[in-house]
Amino acid sequence: MADAEHQAGTTGAPANALLRTAAQTYGSQLGVAVLSLGNALIVARSLGAVGRGEVAFLTAIAWLGSNISTFGVQEANVNLAAAEPHLRRSLATNSLILSVLLGAACAGAIAALVAIVPAAGGSASHLLLWLVLISLPMLILSTYLRFLIQGEYGFGVTNLAWLLPSVVNFSVNGALALAGVLSVGTAVATWIGGQLLGTAIMARYVMRYSVGFGRPDLALARRTLSFGGKSHVGRIMLLANYRLDQWILGAIAGARELGLYSVAVAWAEALFLLPTALSAVQRPDIVRSSRREAVRLTARVFRVSLLATAAMAVGLIVLAPFLCVTIFGSEFRGSIFDLRVLALGAFGIVALKQLGSSLTGRRRPTAASLSIGCAFVCTVALDFALIPSHGDAGAAIASSTAYTIGGVVIAIVFTRTLGGRAADLVPRPSDARETWSGVRAALRRRRAGPLSAAEEATKTTAA
Repeated sequence: MADAEHQAGTTGAPANALLRTAAQTYGSQLGVAVLSLGNALIVARSLGAVGRGEVAFLTAIAWLGSNISTFGVQEANVNLAAAEPHLRRSLATNSLILSVLLGAACAGAIAALVAIVPAAGGSASHLLLWLVLISLPMLILSTYLRFLIQGEYGFGVTNLAWLLPSVVNFSVNGALALAGVLSVGTAVATWIGGQLLGTAIMARYVMRYSVGFGRPDLALARRTLSFGGKSHVGRIMLLANYRLDQWILGAIAGARELGLYSVAVAWAEALFLLPTALSAVQRPDIVRSSRREAVRLTARVFRVSLLATAAMAVGLIVLAPFLCVTIFGSEFRGSIFDLRVLALGAFGIVALKQLGSSLTGRRRPTAASLSIGCAFVCTVALDFALIPSHGDAGAAIASSTAYTIGGVVIAIVFTRTLGGRAADLVPRPSDARETWSGVRAALRRRRAGPLSAAEEATKTTAA
């Protein structure tokens, strides 16, 4: 199943392959977003704001807890898999072992937290909370394998593994809703089942079509944990900006307020898709390029991503009443303000995603972590300051403000750490023209049919 990107080996993907892979990755993430919105609509219509809030609360605990527990090993996986392919077998086995150990530790920590501070568990049933905690090792392994496979340009299988859980959620919850038996418990169990399926697909790919699982390597584990620890603080804080506010909102303001906010977040996450896809696809090349070339590539991709994301943000602001009320129902009118405020943080989202990933790819994880830390501190401080008095609106203001501050800081750190100028990150009219020309050329090639191998090689050489 090795594809063109996988075959690129240690020399990096050519520009046309990078464009194709970016388009495929963005397409899969767009599919996930559409299906996730459909699933959110099914749950919200069937269970109301309170039921939607309870499902969002439990899945936020699972998502945030598993990502906190990775200890940044996945960042080391993608760097080492790209730069030192002979380590991939041991990286795969170490990932399996570490996911079990770290997942069990996280489950114990969350259980202890809920026992000491019952409000941290919200109104969730103990049975469902334990189901979430048991799933943590599997969720951690999923993250490890996804980054490991992407380090060898295996984006086809990681895109499939990313898409399938959303297909499962949408189809199963839709069927249960039509049968009148959808509940908070079945929705959470379906979410976990979908994640398990995606993880199993990646594990099978590693065993049968990639390098396989080799002998565990303690020295390599120490190396990955050392690198991962430097990047992990920043990753935790970045992810906390996405989900910690939901945990805090659910614990302080209740399930209804979280239900309103979660609908706005579901729409606003469309702004994450393009920068996430582009940062993942360009990461192996950032690792292998010279510093100057890495800065040039990052700046160019950042400008294009910022233009596209800004256009999407304007669309969300204008269409917010339709998206929240017409589609989800009048009960979610309070989501309109939340969505419009979240859309204003578009610049920060792009900067934190793409510039942070490039800093880590250039072995500057500490610089990325310190930058992202500014956004995290703002999120936590503003959440506790605004949520008690403003509920879901306070959470939206806190997140958007934190994204913006973090984006400004990481842009400054990126230019000072890797070189370049701040002006290089500002979109230019030529970026829009070149992007549109590239899209038109790609559409023409698609209508004309695939090029032969010789034609493809000639075109790549000329470029």
